[in-house]
Amino acid sequence: MSFSIDISEEAGVRYLHFGTRWIQGAMRIARPWNLELEYTKEMMASLLLRDDKRFPRKVLLIGLGCASLTKFIYRNLPLAHITVVEIEPLVVEAAKTYFKLPDDDKRIHMVIDDGAKFVMETNKKFDLILVDGFNDRAHPGDLNTLPFYQVCRNRLTDQGVLGVNLIGLSRGVEGGFAYIRQAFDDRALMFPSCESGNVIAFATAGDEIAIDLEDMKEHAVELKENTGLNLLPTITRLEQAQTCAGGILKI
Repeated sequence: MSFSIDISEEAGVRYLHFGTRWIQGAMRIARPWNLELEYTKEMMASLLLRDDKRFPRKVLLIGLGCASLTKFIYRNLPLAHITVVEIEPLVVEAAKTYFKLPDDDKRIHMVIDDGAKFVMETNKKFDLILVDGFNDRAHPGDLNTLPFYQVCRNRLTDQGVLGVNLIGLSRGVEGGFAYIRQAFDDRALMFPSCESGNVIAFATAGDEIAIDLEDMKEHAVELKENTGLNLLPTITRLEQAQTCAGGILKI
């Protein structure tokens, strides 16, 4: 079956589709650097999990989509070097043509490859790995397997964090999260579901993450002031879900 790219626009927002109605990415045309979809914002909650102002310096993004995460990190984390692995060249061309993907080979290393294969073969380590790769049927394939998550663990630095978008999994979100928990020896946390149905999970195998949610709110306010990204609703949902015992987020 041939791969197809479709672009649509509605109410000032441009959407990316892979030949189906599934939305693979979105950009508000008037604010191309902002994160439009709720789940992409939640993936950047990873920035609240470490106190180091330099975190992250080395980022691996698996799945380009319309380059929302790539552009946000590029613009707001000027010290970060970004490696993007995208299996479909047409997606890269669409991101450049329609979604303002920056042309900067010094900070953005674009790799056309299968994400699982790349992680298996590279010997590089990353401070942040974000996994958001799906086919035209919203299935992640080899990106949702125990061996893949085990290798991701080995590709993280001591401060490293893995973030995964768990929507569209054939075994369900809980099944995908079970792989992550097993790979990371239960050092993983699944955030409450977004309104869109996306569920974001984070994991680490290095230095412990233990953050008071009140301190997390202060960090979120600072992040909002610096980038425009508002993660306070995410923290409120964490509090309401009561998944953080004693008001402490621990991974």
